[in-house]
Amino acid sequence: MYRTSDIMETISMIRDHNLDIRTTTMGISLLDCADSDIGKSCTKVYDKICRLAGNLVQTADTIEEKYGIPIVNQRVSVTPIAMLAGVSGGDPVLYAKALDRAAHEIGIDFIGGYSSLVQKGFAAGDRELIESIPRALCETELVCSSVNVGSTRAGINMDAVKLMGVKVKEAAELTADRQCIGAAKLVVFCNAVDDNPFMAGAFHGIGEADHVVSVGVSGPGVVRSVLASMPEDAPLDEVAETIKKTAFKITRVGQLVGSEAASMLNTRFGIVDLSLAPTPAIGDSVAHILEEIGLEQCGAHGTTAALAMLNDAVKKGGVMASSSVGGLSGAFIPVSEDEGMISAAREGTLSLEKLEAMTAVCSVGLDMIVIPGDTTPEVISAIIADEAAIGMVNSKTTAVRVIPAVGLKSGEELNFGGLLGYGPVMAVRTKSPAKMINRGGRIPAPLQSMKN
Repeated sequence: MYRTSDIMETISMIRDHNLDIRTTTMGISLLDCADSDIGKSCTKVYDKICRLAGNLVQTADTIEEKYGIPIVNQRVSVTPIAMLAGVSGGDPVLYAKALDRAAHEIGIDFIGGYSSLVQKGFAAGDRELIESIPRALCETELVCSSVNVGSTRAGINMDAVKLMGVKVKEAAELTADRQCIGAAKLVVFCNAVDDNPFMAGAFHGIGEADHVVSVGVSGPGVVRSVLASMPEDAPLDEVAETIKKTAFKITRVGQLVGSEAASMLNTRFGIVDLSLAPTPAIGDSVAHILEEIGLEQCGAHGTTAALAMLNDAVKKGGVMASSSVGGLSGAFIPVSEDEGMISAAREGTLSLEKLEAMTAVCSVGLDMIVIPGDTTPEVISAIIADEAAIGMVNSKTTAVRVIPAVGLKSGEELNFGGLLGYGPVMAVRTKSPAKMINRGGRIPAPLQSMKN
């Protein structure tokens, strides 16, 4: 079934170029856990997660040992908790604590879904959950949170955008003694997807099956290595074709792991999210891929074009390899998690404005960016609004995960440790957008939303 050369090539990808399964994520519907009594609902939530995902870590370890493929994280995503809070009432943080207890019990790395979908307005439970996010992230360890404030079909809920600017800052301030980690576990989306296996933005969409397993595959080092072996004068269409073929091979690894995990856990296989998600490790950088394509440094003129080509080629290769590609497949550009991005930001080649331009063509948005601790909530809201507008107009997912570094100024550094990495505090424009943000209301959906 397999050629020796293919097997040896895969071994080389794993051993020498940091190919890994970044995450196996079980998505679990909690709709049947809703109860008018919040205590009973929390008990149902805890029990269902432990029952369905109790063997997730053991399964990943077994597959890793069987195939020699590193599986870095095991995670769970759940139905947006605002929906349960709307039924039960009470303090939503009780749900966060139930999620955290379950995550610790089954031994996973993160659990996502302390979330709310408010792109067109607030329903029962939404505002209460959003108000509670900073406290929930402070009082738990493994819980991640997300809020969807806009979509191409609905426009942008600017009341929610205004509120999220405040909550991002509060999340950082409440966890200032822990490198402001609360803000690093909070994502604000436009056009959020239902089947994303990556944290911090993962939640289990209401259109999904009761429980599924999805995988996120990452291989920036593999792509960079292949490009490094090409002639320096190779035309860009050949470069794109090479990336596409490499992405195909990487996706097949994800398909294998996902299918086997689903079988072992007696659940459905969801999707492969082929995302070139970097880490702070040397050789595992999306920025270095762009530099291998021909830029002196990421952030130079031409960066957006190179990233657009990379993102498209990755998607084309993934779709060829599996009929179940989904999530946020493409290239991620989280600054603190990418050694090349960190270097470019330190030297001033990569600015917040350039990153915003790049988000128009990549998988997500402004991700893991450290900003000065004295940045106002209105400026944070305006950053969210700008990014949501890019997603809304371009019918793509965009997101903002910025970390106000309490007590730090532009040029200093914040170190999270581990997978979240470290990063320089990036300069933010300080002219006030307060008048616009305080207007509230809704930015109407663009004309291209009317496609039916």
